[in-house]
Amino acid sequence: MDNLEEDLTCSVCYGLFTDPRVLPCSHTFCKSCLENVLQVSVNFSIWRPLRLPLKCPNCRSVVELPTNGVDALPVNVCLRAIVEKYQRDSRPRSPSCPEHPRQPLNVYCVQDRKLICGFCLTIGQHQGHAIDDLQTAYVKERGAQSRLTDKLKGQRWEEMCGLAERLQQEKVRSQALVENDREVVSRYFQALDLILAQKEEQFTQALDRASALLSRAYEPLIQQVKDMQEEHSELTSLSSGVENEDCPLAYLEKAHELRERVNALIQTPLPEVPSLHVAPRAERFFEEHWADVSIRGLRDAPVPEISCHTHRCLMSSAQAADRTRLRRLQSSPSSVVLLLLVLLLTALCLHSACGSALGFSGLCHIMEGVSSELSQPLHKMGTFFCCLLQNMNTKLNAFISSLGENTYQHLLGFLKALHSLLL
Repeated sequence: MDNLEEDLTCSVCYGLFTDPRVLPCSHTFCKSCLENVLQVSVNFSIWRPLRLPLKCPNCRSVVELPTNGVDALPVNVCLRAIVEKYQRDSRPRSPSCPEHPRQPLNVYCVQDRKLICGFCLTIGQHQGHAIDDLQTAYVKERGAQSRLTDKLKGQRWEEMCGLAERLQQEKVRSQALVENDREVVSRYFQALDLILAQKEEQFTQALDRASALLSRAYEPLIQQVKDMQEEHSELTSLSSGVENEDCPLAYLEKAHELRERVNALIQTPLPEVPSLHVAPRAERFFEEHWADVSIRGLRDAPVPEISCHTHRCLMSSAQAADRTRLRRLQSSPSSVVLLLLVLLLTALCLHSACGSALGFSGLCHIMEGVSSELSQPLHKMGTFFCCLLQNMNTKLNAFISSLGENTYQHLLGFLKALHSLLL
């Protein structure tokens, strides 16, 4: 059918022939197409007025038409009949039922809204459903369409429009809040970046000062050693020159000068290498002073003054740091309680391991003596721990005696590890 349609197509309009007319050259075209071609030929022709020139669109041969024009050309009756038959055969046919072959789908099921055949209605799955003619159902639905459209108008439509406008306004308002927060976040982190950059610059300057101190400490010594090396090289060269001297007087003079310079170089003491230590180190300083720094306190976070000390000064600094940590521990009640608890556990282990005649009563006296120096709440807490540990001691002795010496050694190691962890 596709090849046949191509043979029935006009080469001018590329459509099926409409009122086909035959030219003397045997080519066929639509009448309307030939009229358009003739109009163009007449506008650009100098032919006699009684004859109208027509050039064939296919072979370009010129035909003289009478004054009545294309109407004088004969009709291709055979071709017109073929075109009409092709148009009739190519019309869409009524579809058939997929479940019942060769049965046309000529009934409209209102319930399922689909075309069915007679078998589907009588013995198929659409049995008992409401049916109608397709055209009738179409007319009814077209009539109800206007009423359906009317329901979309009125108060409901106004509410929807108002809601859309409010949603848009709310979106704009919320978006403005988000953009405002975006600017606040940007300014906040820019300020943090500036503070961090300033702190980094201060740290870098401190390190630069420490580097300058190291340079002042080591550079003179390095230069002194280099001068001694150069003097050594010059004396070696001068010794070779003295050996080659032939004149006795000149030889004695040069030998005397060489001897004095050699003795001076040998007697010059070598510089000692200073054992300098850089303090405080950055990693430890960060752990001690920056570990608990909040963002609010970032601006006031300390910056170290790095210095270079000998080993003796470094020991003094370490002892001062230990005294500082001890004062912090003594000023913290919770730390005192933890230290007291560890002390009691250690004494308990030593009492059980060595069979000391001190007994737990003496331990309680020590506990009370230490607690008397604390505040009243801490004294009550110590009394509570004393009673608790006395009970634990009784149970622990019975438990250790039942498990044996090996288990006891493991438990003692665990308590020592716990003691070290808490300290």
